[in-house]
Amino acid sequence: MLLGACASKPRVPEAPPAVLSEAAWQQVDRDIVDASHGVVGSVQDYARRSMKVWRERVQQRTEEDFIPWFTGYWTQQWLTLKVAWYKINANQQGGEPTENRLALYVQEQYHDRVLSNVAKEINPDLIRERASELYVQLMKQQLQTIAQRYRAAPDQFALRLNRIPAISLGPPAARNASLYQLIRAEPFVQFPAYLALNEKIRKAAASAGAAPSDKGLSSVAKKASAKLEATLAPRGAASAIAAAVGKAAGLAISLASAGIGAMMHESERPEMVEQLRVILNVALNEEWQSLMENPLTGVMAGAYYLDSQVEESLVSGVLPPGHLQPAR
Repeated sequence: MLLGACASKPRVPEAPPAVLSEAAWQQVDRDIVDASHGVVGSVQDYARRSMKVWRERVQQRTEEDFIPWFTGYWTQQWLTLKVAWYKINANQQGGEPTENRLALYVQEQYHDRVLSNVAKEINPDLIRERASELYVQLMKQQLQTIAQRYRAAPDQFALRLNRIPAISLGPPAARNASLYQLIRAEPFVQFPAYLALNEKIRKAAASAGAAPSDKGLSSVAKKASAKLEATLAPRGAASAIAAAVGKAAGLAISLASAGIGAMMHESERPEMVEQLRVILNVALNEEWQSLMENPLTGVMAGAYYLDSQVEESLVSGVLPPGHLQPAR
């Protein structure tokens, strides 16, 4: 009998959607802005953890590969020859200054030996893309919670979201999207408006100029260039090149002198290593900070942009007219 009574108990009908006043919609807007700010905080935690791993990997590769390579005796001999060659070209053809060409070569080596290898495992560009995608995923969850809290009619809530610009990059229309279209985009990373936004961020990063690590390496290379040029002074750049490429009998660096030079180099190497380590650590910390905090080019640039668009649209209190449309 009890089971029968339970089975026959009438189901309580769900409450119909509420008809929200304009004041209620304004409160919804404020909740959306607060939710967006909260989501940005969560995305920042993800980005910071990821970038901490990136920085650790870069430091590890720098210690294990680049510093031993740059401070090695035979690398220094090779760089001496490159400086001599650059100096001849600059004197004969009026080319770029020696220190600038060596700086570029050292930067290329750093990117090949350190940054490119680390990027195979963890890449700031991919962290930025994932951060933007995570913002949209978390924001979608928050918007569902807000709609349930106010018991807003789904079509009316969707219409409201469709009036909130999330990406506004100008014509053509594919470069723009509402918040409604953004949370419905599948897959998000192929959404045309997001692709346009990501490309804008990439261009801003490219136009920002050399990264701090490049500047640090340039400083190292220019100092090295001056030191290496000084070693060429007694015999001249041309004679150094000739000695290096000539016959065995004419080599300026015999096995004996090479051994003595290597021993002298090893005695000076610890100081060189420490100076290089300090310069590169300072540059890496500056680069990490820029990647984390720059609102236009950093790993949070996409999430910051979306958050600012939502806030500017809703805080102003003036939403453009919109029509309920599916995401494209």
